[in-house]
Order: sequence, then C-alpha cells, then structure tokens
Amino acid sequence: MASPRKNKELSIDKQALATLSFAKEGIFHPVDKLMTKKEAREVDETGFYKGIPFPFPFIIAPFGKKNSDLLKNAKKGEKFDFIVDGEIKGHIVLDEVFEVDKKRRIEQVFGTYDTSNPEVQLFLKRLGDYAISGEYELDFDDIKNIKKTIQEAKKKVNPKKTTSIMMSAKPFHRAHERLIRITLEKTDLLVIFLLKPYTQDLLSYSLRLKTLQYFVDNYLPKNKVVIVPFENTYIFDGHNNAVLDSICAYNLGCDKLVLGRNHSGIGMYYDQNEMKSILDRYSSIDIEVEMITEFVYCNECTTLVSKNTCPHGQHHHIKYDADTLMELLEAGILPPAVLMRRDISAILLSEMFPNRFKNIQKIYDNIFPTSGLLESHDEKDFYLELMKLHQTMSLT
Repeated sequence: MASPRKNKELSIDKQALATLSFAKEGIFHPVDKLMTKKEAREVDETGFYKGIPFPFPFIIAPFGKKNSDLLKNAKKGEKFDFIVDGEIKGHIVLDEVFEVDKKRRIEQVFGTYDTSNPEVQLFLKRLGDYAISGEYELDFDDIKNIKKTIQEAKKKVNPKKTTSIMMSAKPFHRAHERLIRITLEKTDLLVIFLLKPYTQDLLSYSLRLKTLQYFVDNYLPKNKVVIVPFENTYIFDGHNNAVLDSICAYNLGCDKLVLGRNHSGIGMYYDQNEMKSILDRYSSIDIEVEMITEFVYCNECTTLVSKNTCPHGQHHHIKYDADTLMELLEAGILPPAVLMRRDISAILLSEMFPNRFKNIQKIYDNIFPTSGLLESHDEKDFYLELMKLHQTMSLT
C-alpha cells in the first residue's frame, strides 16, 4: 500500500484504523463491513444485525473539515485512501455517504448525551459530519496477530475450554492475581486481553505488559495462559462495552468471558426484584459470561477474600483500588506487599523513576545485608530489599 498517491484521501487516526480492522478480521461477526444508512437505522431500532445482537450501528465518520468537504461531494464508486499519520494504510471504494446525527450517535454509544462527560467530549471531537460505507482494504496486522497468537496457544494445549479476561492491569495487583488463579481452576487455557489504550500514560502499555508477563512466567503453569494486546479503541468507551467484549472474545475463539461486577459496561439493574445486567438483553450471544464479585483484604480474616464470603463489615476491608495504587506509585511510594507483589512493585518503580538515586550502590551497601562479596545492584534490587526491611517485625 506504499504506492504513489493517486486517489482522494481521507485522514483517519489509528483508533479508526484498528476499529475497521476488528470488522475486517471477523472479530465483530456477523458485522464484517461498514453499515449503510438503512442497516444502521435497523440496528439502532432493533439492536440486531443479521439476527445477531449488536449494540449500535457500526459506522465511521471521519472528522475534520477537509474530510467533510470531500465527502459532501463524493460519488458512489470513488476510491479514497485511508491516511494515518501521513501514510496510506488502506482504501475504501465508496458505496454510500450519509449525514450523521451526532446527538443520536453519542446516545447510541454512551447511553446518554452528557457533554460534560470527558469521554463524550473526546468522542465528539473525533466525530465527523458524514458516515461512509463500502468495500475496504487495510494495511494493519495487529488484529491478525492477535488471532494468530491465540491459535498457536491452542495448538500447544488443545483445550476443551478457553476462557478470557479483559483487564487493564493499571497497575497489576493481588486481586488480579486471585482472579486469574480462580479462573485457571476451571479452564484449560486462559486468554488475558490486556487493554491497549490510545492515550499516553505514566504507566505505559509496555510496562503493564511487562509486569503481567512477569507474573505469568514466574507464578503460573506453563502454556496455560496467553496474553494478547487488545486494541481498546473509542468504540469500547460506551456503556455497551461488556457486550462488545463478549462478541470479540467469542469470535476470537473463547468459550467464556470473566468480568468483574464493577465492570463499566455491566449496567446492573433490577427487573421484577431480580438482579440483571445489560448482558441479559443479549443472552443469544453464544458465550458463557461469569461475573466475579469484588475481592478485598479483610484484617479480621487476615487474607484476600470475596466480599460475598466475608462476614465482616466494610470497615475491616482494604480495597484494591487501582487509582489509589497509582497515586502511591506516581508519588514514588512502595505499595505494601498485601496490595501488590513486591517484585511487581520493584519493576514498576525502577522503570517509572530511572536513575532516581545518585549512588544506588552506596545506599544499597549501607542499609542492606550482603554476601560479603562485591556485587552490583540496580534499582529493582533496591526496592526488593527495601520491602524486606518494611516487613521486618522484631523492632515493630
């Protein structure tokens, strides 16, 4: 696709490119293309596409005045190149161009038109005036690679049951560990989809992947867990993301999806005094969905427990709150081992604050016992030994 530019050009971002690839690679099956105006209206009214549940119309509306001006005068059959960061990343042969009702589109994705919501504000900024449909081709292998990785993992263990978990691991903590271990007890292969956002963060995706992979490699049975990046594009921002997660997990070869009850897309509600979720409306999706209760540390039980099985009140519970743990890490504070495994904390802090200490070797030699031999130590070693001192009991 590096051919000279001869076609008209539509500028899109990598999120839109990845979103288009989900459909192209069959991950949104039976949605395998951009919907026409008629199809979009039908999905909006019924919540189904070709008899299968789909939460909202699958369309893209390239944003920007240049895109709008081009599409306003576009004709059926015209070929447009997709331009991402200045490079040709695919093309589309236009079948139809139609205006987008932006207010309705926001309501479809988020369930409300609340322009004070930061996610809605971001969505509005990237939502153009015209949607397009037609046959398209892409130069984007990320989704293909996910499929290939899962297929190769299945060949190694020939699983009768494959279960999936979607997680951010921002940061990876003890409750994540418990969730993974409980899930592994009931499956042959666990696929962890590590959500890959398109925003910059102090805790980078590569660092989150490194800590999760470290735990899998060192503390879990070999070949029973595979980690794959999951392109967490704008289409998953709304209140239907649990439904989309289920559709994607199923089409990627998983028999089961495990979600926490506080998952942003569950939408718990009561129907005739029975607790239900948004997933009950899409029960025909052919995948088992299990919702796991919240894990806490109880200072009476002195262990990690499910809130459903602990008899003690909330005032005895320590929560595994990701935002709070990130505040500690961002301040350079070593989280207690009851919240995060000490070697995970050491990896995070040593990479988040490189060269933090002027003379790490001198500090290490002065406050930690050694073997008596000359040894070199890095910041990860420092944090590991520091945690051991925190846990020394004789003088506390």
